[in-house]
Amino acid sequence: MKKLILVRHAKSDWPEETEDFDRPLADKGLEDAMNMSRFLKTNSIAIDYLVSSPAVRALNTCKIFNQTYQLNFMTDEKLYNPSEKNFESVIYDLDDNHSSVAFFSHNNGISNFANSISENIFHFPTCGVAGFEIDCDSWSEFDGANKKLLFFYEPGKIKI
Repeated sequence: MKKLILVRHAKSDWPEETEDFDRPLADKGLEDAMNMSRFLKTNSIAIDYLVSSPAVRALNTCKIFNQTYQLNFMTDEKLYNPSEKNFESVIYDLDDNHSSVAFFSHNNGISNFANSISENIFHFPTCGVAGFEIDCDSWSEFDGANKKLLFFYEPGKIKI
């Protein structure tokens, strides 16, 4: 069994003269990311590897989660403005030693991908997190594997 955890970046700012890629997290985003990462850890949500879009807001969300989990992480450009196929491509590149991996990415791609692997239709708010159980021993078996939604958390609805 593998677990895939999808995290939409936390709330970002859009200061004047800032390119989309370079948008920083807003204060609310920093707070939500800290609270969500602590909530997941407190509720025994295991994560053993992090992969983030290199965009500033996603990478900073990832780094905040990493303060809680203390893991190795990498960036992958395929998670910036991603299509469903981009997510699958990153999944197929994962090392099978990782059993529970979190991806940090953006809408609309992350919502579209989650809905493509789940019967539960949902739209990710900023810092929303969905966890899926993937019935496979190797990430290379992802496409044909059964996938089950384990949880979906929104920052405004969690209790810390």
